[in-house]
Amino acid sequence: MKHRVLGRTGILVGEIGVGCEGFLGKTFEEGKTWLDIMEAAGANCIDLYTPNPDVRSHLGQALRGRRENFVLQAHLCSVWKDGQYKRTRDIAEVRASFEDQLRRLETDYLDIGMIHYVDSLADWETVRKGPVLEYALALKEAGTIRAIGLSSHNPQAALAAVNTGLIDVLMFSVNPCYDLQPAGEDVEELWAPKNYTGELVNMDPERQNLYETCQRLGVGITVMKAFGGGDLLSDTLSPAGKALTAFQCLQYALDRPGVACVMSGARSLEDLKASLAFEEAAEAERDYAATLAALPKISWTGHCMYCGHCAPCPQGIAVADVTKFLNLAAAQGEVPETIREHYALLPAGAGACIACGACEKRCPFQVPIMENMRRAAALFGR
Repeated sequence: MKHRVLGRTGILVGEIGVGCEGFLGKTFEEGKTWLDIMEAAGANCIDLYTPNPDVRSHLGQALRGRRENFVLQAHLCSVWKDGQYKRTRDIAEVRASFEDQLRRLETDYLDIGMIHYVDSLADWETVRKGPVLEYALALKEAGTIRAIGLSSHNPQAALAAVNTGLIDVLMFSVNPCYDLQPAGEDVEELWAPKNYTGELVNMDPERQNLYETCQRLGVGITVMKAFGGGDLLSDTLSPAGKALTAFQCLQYALDRPGVACVMSGARSLEDLKASLAFEEAAEAERDYAATLAALPKISWTGHCMYCGHCAPCPQGIAVADVTKFLNLAAAQGEVPETIREHYALLPAGAGACIACGACEKRCPFQVPIMENMRRAAALFGR
C-alpha cells in the first residue's frame, strides 16, 4: 500500500481507506477479520461516520493491541437517538456522543475529529460561531483529537471552512460526474438525471478551486462517494453514459490536488479485497484517461486531468506536476511560497521544453501543453 501525508497534519494514511459501511451489522469476529485484511494490506484509515453503538464497541474490541496501526477519522455531530443515526449541532448531544465513541473504541484519542455533514454556508457559519467548533478546538488543544476535519458535498461551504485555516482535513465527494456539477445545498442534485441532460464540459471551477486551495493550504482531502454509490460502475446507471471501473474511479480521485486517501464504501469482504487490489493493479487497469475522453455525455477537452499520459518527456520535465503547480499559482494570482519551493525541487523546469510536441500528441484531452510550459517557465523563472 502506498501511503500519503494527510496535508499539514503529518499523519500517514494508506491511499485506499475504508468507510464504516462494512462494519454495520457485523459481529466482533467479522470486524476483526476486516481489520486483519486491512492491516495486512497497509490500509490504515477508517472513516467512522456512524454513531451505531454496536459498530463502535465491536471495532473497539477488534482494535485491541493495534490501535496505533490505524488512523481513525471519527465524526462529531453524528449521534445515536431512538435507535437511529441523527445529525445534530446540539453541543450536549455532540459531547455525549463523542465521549461514548472514545469509550466504546477503547481509546483516549482520535486521529481526526470530523465535523459532520456541513453542506451549506449558513450551517458552516452556525458551526464556526457556535460551540461545536469551540469544542473541536478544545479537543485538539488537549490532544484528544490530532486534527480537525469537516465533511461536505458543497464546494462553497467546504471552501469557506478551509479558508479559515481552522480545518486540517476535508472529507469531500469526488468523482468525474460530481466534479461537473455547480455548488448546491441539496446533495441529491449531484446525481439528478436532469442535470446531465445538456452539454457538460470540464470540471466545475469552484470544485477545482477547492482542491487546489486544499493543496496550497495543506488541508488533506479524504474522499467519499468515489463510485457515486456504485452508479458510475454501471453502463445503465452512470449519468456519464458509460461505466468506469472501480480502479479508474479510485485513480481519478487520487489524482486530484490535495487528495491523500479514498474511502472505499465496501460492504462485503469481496468488495474490500477488490478495492485493496487497486494497489497491485497494472497501470493500464487504473488508467481512466481514454475512458473519460470517450464519454458520450461529457467533454474534458483542454482540461488537464494530471493523468500522466504526457510522459515521458525527452527533456525530463514532469509535465503533469508542472501543470499542477502552474494551475495552483494561477488560481492565487501569485506564486505561494510552498508552490515555489515544490517547483524548485523538480529535476527539470518548464524552461527546458524544446516544444517537440510529443506530449500534446499523447494527451487524450487536447491540452495546450507547450503553451502551459511557456507560461510556467515565465512564471517560475526556469
